[in-house]
Amino acid sequence: MVERLEQRIAGLGSAIVAFSGGVDSSLVAALAARALGDDALAITAISPALAHGELDGAQRVAEAIGIAHETITTDELASEDYRRNDRHRCFHCKTELYGRLTEMASKRGYSAVLSGANADDAGDWRPGLQAAEDHGVLHPLLELGVTKRQVRELAAALNVPSADKPASPCLASRIPYGTPVELTTLQRIDAAEKAVKALGYRELRVRHHGDLGRLEVGREELARAKRQSEAIERAIRGAGYDRAEIDPKPFRSGSLNQLPVWNADSSVAHPRMTRQTGAGSPPAPRR
Repeated sequence: MVERLEQRIAGLGSAIVAFSGGVDSSLVAALAARALGDDALAITAISPALAHGELDGAQRVAEAIGIAHETITTDELASEDYRRNDRHRCFHCKTELYGRLTEMASKRGYSAVLSGANADDAGDWRPGLQAAEDHGVLHPLLELGVTKRQVRELAAALNVPSADKPASPCLASRIPYGTPVELTTLQRIDAAEKAVKALGYRELRVRHHGDLGRLEVGREELARAKRQSEAIERAIRGAGYDRAEIDPKPFRSGSLNQLPVWNADSSVAHPRMTRQTGAGSPPAPRR
């Protein structure tokens, strides 16, 4: 599979990788470095929705796998559509990101922009995939049917440092749909998660519910969290929440998708989510 992925990427000639430092984008970046050498570039977007420590982690991974690494600053909070936080929030966020990256690719002569989307993403609610299609972004892992489990296996085989790193999506994913995304809310979530991690927890989310911060931790850490509930709740309140609690169920990705959408303006026209072909124009070849 590594050879097939490298051949796919090598055939592009050059590429920019949308690089968060998570295992998916780290694997794509490592493959791009192997296949393209100096013609591969990893770019990390910095915004208030990037969790504490994620940039440092991305920089360490880029150095370890030997890919050139740069950062850009995105401003999705400037978009009313993004701040409204309906179920298409990720579409607006990724539109900002991929618009910036494809523009950079065109100006600097990279032939493609790559993402870390994998085969499992195709069966989940991923409006960001529509934004990717609109901008001609390619997904080598998804194209070749690589699942999340296989991503971790391949990353480990290639000695990618983030092979066993827990997923860490943007901080806005902790906010229920219909609750506006605000800078102060993102900062509060970030501070709460940082405080809980300082207590030794690895896989977690602090879900934002107004003045309540509800912690989800991984299954293996849940029993310990319950024993340390007072310290954990104190840490979350110290980050600015009036109330704090530990979810009795273990962490599960996308749990907020199961909640009703409050305050959402149903009159707002949502971007299309249908599949298209041939979306986006390829950037100019790199010189």
